[in-house]
Amino acid sequence: MTTLKGLASGASLIAMLASVLATTAASAETLADIEAAAKKEGALTTIALPHDWCNYGEIIASFKAKYPEITVNELNPDAGSADELEAIRANKDNTGPQAPDVIDVGLAFGPQAKDEGLIQPYKVSTWDDISADIKDADGFWAGSYYGVMAFGVNTDLVKTLPTKWDDLLKPDYAASFALTGDPRASNQAILAILSAGLSRGAQPGEESGKKGLEFMAELNKAGNFVPVTGKSGTMAQGQTPIIAAWDYNLLAWRDSLKGNPPVEVVIPEGPVLAGVYVQAISAYAPHPNAAKLWMEHIFSNEGQNGYVKGYCHTARFNKMVAAGEVPKELLDALPPAEAYTRAVFPTVEQQSKNKEVVSGQWDAVVGAQVAE
Repeated sequence: MTTLKGLASGASLIAMLASVLATTAASAETLADIEAAAKKEGALTTIALPHDWCNYGEIIASFKAKYPEITVNELNPDAGSADELEAIRANKDNTGPQAPDVIDVGLAFGPQAKDEGLIQPYKVSTWDDISADIKDADGFWAGSYYGVMAFGVNTDLVKTLPTKWDDLLKPDYAASFALTGDPRASNQAILAILSAGLSRGAQPGEESGKKGLEFMAELNKAGNFVPVTGKSGTMAQGQTPIIAAWDYNLLAWRDSLKGNPPVEVVIPEGPVLAGVYVQAISAYAPHPNAAKLWMEHIFSNEGQNGYVKGYCHTARFNKMVAAGEVPKELLDALPPAEAYTRAVFPTVEQQSKNKEVVSGQWDAVVGAQVAE
């Protein structure tokens, strides 16, 4: 039974009921029906999918090659998870190119989107391969990939690698460290702070948020925090020579820079934060069938191996490896397995509590305004 708890408005209730009806109708659909309807729609609008994030460039290209009748419109590749939800809210009455059909957001944002009636349910054909703890039982969202929080370091400028979070407080790293966005909106930045909290012995949740913010306040006071959105370009230019980000992003940046400058990816000592990203279809999607087809693509063997090529571990990774469906060269290129044995996977509730603390208290505790 679908719960109505947490719905914010009558509009949300209507969206939720519409989603339930859509699920009932979808159950009678075949993939051939969906494909035919998607081709008639002729378009798919994505949001927040940088091409060097988890190999999305190739994944999008493979979708276009498979379905040349469907034009892919890519919105704001650098948007954060909160921005994606806002894009749905702002365009719920808009069927034009600014209305996203699908979203890719941090784990804590999936339940939030469901509670607000912003997404609709759809269970892909490989649904049973996805672990129950990273998907919504009613089909509203599902985790597709994850990585671990790491440091990317421009070794032209930083000669001694930081090996743990507290190293970043040393004078050697003055004006060197950056997050990947505004911690009030960017899931990756919010979880970097959770990771910092874990390094100080905090449990995931409210405690990690508080301890992580305390760490960031110390870093800012020491003059080591650079309040700029860290990207491969800012790392290469020396503006932010050390960046905390998902290992797969940092490895992609390293590859794209081709040694100019050289970049080292360091998975810090101690507990390693693992972050799951989830996929969902907008409740107001102008192209709902194309959205379903996209979901089928990214959860297929082809889509999942596309993620692995981008250094990501995937929702179906273990089953596909056991079945010999992941090429050896992709497995060999992944980060050392040892780091993943130290991985901590916070629950949805723990991530939500951490997010509430970080987003709500950043201004008061740290006070730095992170610029784009």
